[in-house]
Amino acid sequence: MKHLEEKTLSSKQIFRGRYLKIEQDEVQAPDGKTYVREYILHPGAAMMIPLLPNGNVVMIHQYRHAVKQVFLEFPAGKRDHGEETILTAQRELKEETGYEAKEWKFLTTIHPVIGYSNEHIDLYLAQDLTVSAQQLDHGEFIEVIEVKPDDLMRLIREGKVSDVKTQIGAFWLDKILRGDWN
Repeated sequence: MKHLEEKTLSSKQIFRGRYLKIEQDEVQAPDGKTYVREYILHPGAAMMIPLLPNGNVVMIHQYRHAVKQVFLEFPAGKRDHGEETILTAQRELKEETGYEAKEWKFLTTIHPVIGYSNEHIDLYLAQDLTVSAQQLDHGEFIEVIEVKPDDLMRLIREGKVSDVKTQIGAFWLDKILRGDWN
């Protein structure tokens, strides 16, 4: 597939925020022409599917300002610099939901927006849960709820859960609960 790759001729940062950066590259494409590519650099993230002994999952309601609405999501969070994503997952589960898990299983890595970001999210199954209290970050407002997997799949079919990482997590969960994945 090397014949499809672009050669970066120059690169410059055109924006630097608290944790996102925007890069602008000049590239030479396979046709020999020069093009400009802009993309967001993201530190990476982890998402977890907290599975309770009763078969339900722990989820959150959180307002997402970019789309100006409250979403039903699996807990997730941004990776701190140099942090392994399993540690991100463990930290974020505790912070956002108050739950801790004794058993963790890596499921997959997803790249949710490949057209304009290098973001990747590692997905984990979290089991053997115990609960204490949320430890939300300053300015973070989250409601924790318990959801039946069948209800989650229905909400996805009805278009009421559009967050891509949550949809992918739900499809993994469905496979796991049906015994189609080990």
